[in-house]
Amino acid sequence: PLRNCGPGDLDWVIVRENSEGEYSGHGGRAHRGLPEEVGTEVAIFTRVGVTRIMRYAFKLAQARPRKLLTVVTKSNAQRHGMVMWDEIAAEVATEFPDVTWDKMLVDAMTVRMTLKPETLDTIVATNLHADILSDLAGALAGSLGVAPTANIDPERRFPSMFEPIHGSAFDITGKGIANPIATFWTAAQMLEHLGERDAAARLMSAVERVTEAGILTPDVGGTANTRQVTEAVCNAIAGSNI
Repeated sequence: PLRNCGPGDLDWVIVRENSEGEYSGHGGRAHRGLPEEVGTEVAIFTRVGVTRIMRYAFKLAQARPRKLLTVVTKSNAQRHGMVMWDEIAAEVATEFPDVTWDKMLVDAMTVRMTLKPETLDTIVATNLHADILSDLAGALAGSLGVAPTANIDPERRFPSMFEPIHGSAFDITGKGIANPIATFWTAAQMLEHLGERDAAARLMSAVERVTEAGILTPDVGGTANTRQVTEAVCNAIAGSNI
């Protein structure tokens, strides 16, 4: 389905609400071991939390060239928290008249990401929805080994944390096949967050030169190992310093 996807068509930022929602840990189990056993998992959405993530997503979309935001929801079935989510999105949107935004049900969103990637740019979703969609995005991009991620405090009261989306990947430790691109991209994302935009741009320019030269790990169709890709990127950075 992505055979007609051109350069730049799959350039997304997924904003995930990471402090509440479906992963709040609220709920419990009753009548354990009995036929009537019940388990509940309660999603919690607060006005302050939803407003914060929506405002961050709109600001991010506003700063990107296309000024385009898609709000992911499931308010057709989840009639309380998700309805509030939609309402707050519409409220915050009035603060950003230059941002074009739309709303998409999460199940339909998977189809849109696959068949019409060029219609998307900045995406905001709940904890659970973005957890799933971000893995899909990594796979559509070619590999989880290329995607960066960050846990960001929008108010900058506390340090933010940056890491590749693939995590530790213990299953391939020591094999020399891990794709380091996600780590480089994560570093660039961190540099941008710290205000070092020129350094971030130079790092990503080096990564792009290396990938365009076909120096790739096996997960994206190459034959190079982790060290070879890393050294190529480091050499490209050094070359840009001359």
